[in-house]
Amino acid sequence: MKIAIVVQGRLWAFDLARALSDRGHEITLFTSYPEWAARRFGVGNAEVRSFWPHGVATRLAERLGIDAESALHSAFGRWAAKEIGRGSWDVIHCWSGVSLELLQAHGNSRGTTILARGSTHIRTQARILEAEERRTGVPLDRPSKWMIDREEQEYALADKIVILSRFTHDSFISEKISPAKLGLVPLGADCRAFRPSQEIVEQRRQRILQGDRLRVMHVGTVCFRKGMWDAAEIIRNLGIERFQFRFVGAMLQETKSLVAELRGLAEFIPKQPQHDLVNYYAWADVFFAPTLEDGFQIVLGQVGASALPILTTTNGAGPDLVKEGQTGWVLPIRSPAAFAERLRWCDTHREELAAMVHHLYSQYQPRDWSDVAYDFERMCQEIVFQNNVCVVAKET
Repeated sequence: MKIAIVVQGRLWAFDLARALSDRGHEITLFTSYPEWAARRFGVGNAEVRSFWPHGVATRLAERLGIDAESALHSAFGRWAAKEIGRGSWDVIHCWSGVSLELLQAHGNSRGTTILARGSTHIRTQARILEAEERRTGVPLDRPSKWMIDREEQEYALADKIVILSRFTHDSFISEKISPAKLGLVPLGADCRAFRPSQEIVEQRRQRILQGDRLRVMHVGTVCFRKGMWDAAEIIRNLGIERFQFRFVGAMLQETKSLVAELRGLAEFIPKQPQHDLVNYYAWADVFFAPTLEDGFQIVLGQVGASALPILTTTNGAGPDLVKEGQTGWVLPIRSPAAFAERLRWCDTHREELAAMVHHLYSQYQPRDWSDVAYDFERMCQEIVFQNNVCVVAKET
């Protein structure tokens, strides 16, 4: 198939482009990354068309604290619409928030349109973050009315909406989106890159069995959407006598005062290149992610490949990836006491935890990008076939 992938930035589009290219599809990637940067991240044999001035403008606006959301998203959408208009495609796979102009200009006249939404339905996301803002008393970065209206128009115009987990699927159903319009394609991880040596796994088991302080890690943005308010309560509750907490990831402004308060109880490391994360996973014994709202945490696939037991919430990919009591536990959101109780269980049931590490290493089979590409390909073929049947029926 001839597939156009349209994404502002990178997200998981580059991994998908590479995997689809490996399966023999003709891929053209439209992105705000310069071509050299896209090649560095690995996009296979995909052709790259770059709107790099947009990427520069986005970073400059972020650095200066300028709210240029509407101007930047609309500009990318207009550029993408113009570029897509220069060809024809079997499938146009575009990202929510930056695709309205493309969908308005072309609909499915240039190819079947499949919209990617990485999180819950935008209204669900807005409600969760608004409630968290009230709970914490801290202003949060949440969807604007302009963005909510824009995305809902995109949902209506696209032939299909790709969502990433059962949790996000249910959010769209609750907002009255037809199940027939939704396609569930969970993401994957580069399993080989995150697969630890047997020696590292054995060192983890020995630390656990010897009664060392449990090493508890979180990888990802340090923000309230990812559950940082509850993470702080968990850390305060457990202390440092039996546990070590480490966070690896970019820190949003909203959490800076909270992080400063926790400096003596937890270690905070800036965002690291993805290829270096395997070394940080090797340090850990348990992974925790008390997220409030997520689409699909790619990091959970990485963690699974790294043979780390997972504690996470219902509001993300946890229910899809975690086997309760075998590879980890899925807990309700905003339940720091439940997280603390489970971590105490890990501390007092060392043999069971070490056995879980062994089970993860010997039995766990993470989903990789070739699996994602296969599922996406199959979905595209079904949609294209159905659309062709409809066209033939109309003509006859």
